Amino acid sequence: MPELSVAVFATDNDQRAVLQVLVDGTSVARSVCSNSSMPLAANDPVIRKTQAFAPDVIVVDMPGNDVATALRAIEFLRQEIPDAAVFAIGPMTQPQLIVSAMRAGVREFIARPTSTSDLLDAFVRLTATRRKPSRDNSRGKVFSVVNAKGGSGATTVAVNLALALQVHHSTALVDLAPMGHCTLHLNLRPSFTVGDAVTNLHRLDSSLLESFMVRHDRGLQVLAGSSFPSIVEQSTSDIARLFDTIVGMFKYVVVDVSSRLDSATHLVSNLSEKILLIGHTDVASLWSAGRVAQYLGDTGSRDRFGLVLNRYRKIAGFDERQAETAIGSPILWRIPNQYVAVSTAIDCGVPLMDQGNSEISRSIAGLADHLTKDDLDVKRKAWSLFKTV
Repeated sequence: MPELSVAVFATDNDQRAVLQVLVDGTSVARSVCSNSSMPLAANDPVIRKTQAFAPDVIVVDMPGNDVATALRAIEFLRQEIPDAAVFAIGPMTQPQLIVSAMRAGVREFIARPTSTSDLLDAFVRLTATRRKPSRDNSRGKVFSVVNAKGGSGATTVAVNLALALQVHHSTALVDLAPMGHCTLHLNLRPSFTVGDAVTNLHRLDSSLLESFMVRHDRGLQVLAGSSFPSIVEQSTSDIARLFDTIVGMFKYVVVDVSSRLDSATHLVSNLSEKILLIGHTDVASLWSAGRVAQYLGDTGSRDRFGLVLNRYRKIAGFDERQAETAIGSPILWRIPNQYVAVSTAIDCGVPLMDQGNSEISRSIAGLADHLTKDDLDVKRKAWSLFKTV
């Protein structure tokens, strides 16, 4: 007997009929209603009609000639029917469409044209996830860490920030740097890399992705970067599909971009809750920070930038307001200059967050607290400290 009930939304009559047949053909799901129009408001009658069927899954077709309407429809459906998982059907050749769908709340983005096996794989992943204890229905937050210029310390910040976030909730560290150093900082020996996950996207689910990751003693899971320069660059569609799976598994995802500036970095920036631009208080670093922000911000990510001044020390004549104006981003955080502690941590493979209560570890923990201050479950943990028994 089919386990999942499915509502189908498609403005094209032929596509709608095909999707119904494909859903029923999986044998694990059945279509309970179909709609030829997309909801245009939260009180749209088509939403009330769909609510009456209490679907487990809502499949929304995204035709290339009117994706904006489909995206708005997804937002209304997620808002009014929050218990249903939304699957989007669209072309895999448009990475920005995939990103927009993910930000709207889509759980699965499936290639158009679609096959029964594509839908079956998605239904099986959903069912497997629901059988496991779930943290909540939301998707994880992505924090990208980018160097203003080479050697600014993005990897050090990314590794230790990820460990600090792991204290709050499940966290993944993804190494997208041109040459991955995250596992060196953590003294881990990965068997697989980001490249392996991308190569296996056709069968990637949460269990397979977890098998590609290496776990740190503190629970942090790391998807390692390449140990040598790659001549084959992953497509933005592949990166989007990879992150579609990752953000469904973890509350927080820290991405070490380091000095990689390409289409993949553009895409991850668009997915990010916050883009941490790592710089110093010297002229060359601030000049480079402005150019990096300009490059990555031309696709609408500019308002999510935050400048992190690493190796910070007060310098006579340094005007922070002028620096913010020149870069176009606010100073989000300041990490103190403790070169000996940092270099020792890297050489020994013992991250700063594992070296006790130092000034720099407190600073990075404070940055993690700042980034998660509005998250309800983090607040609940803080409140529980004050409860009386």
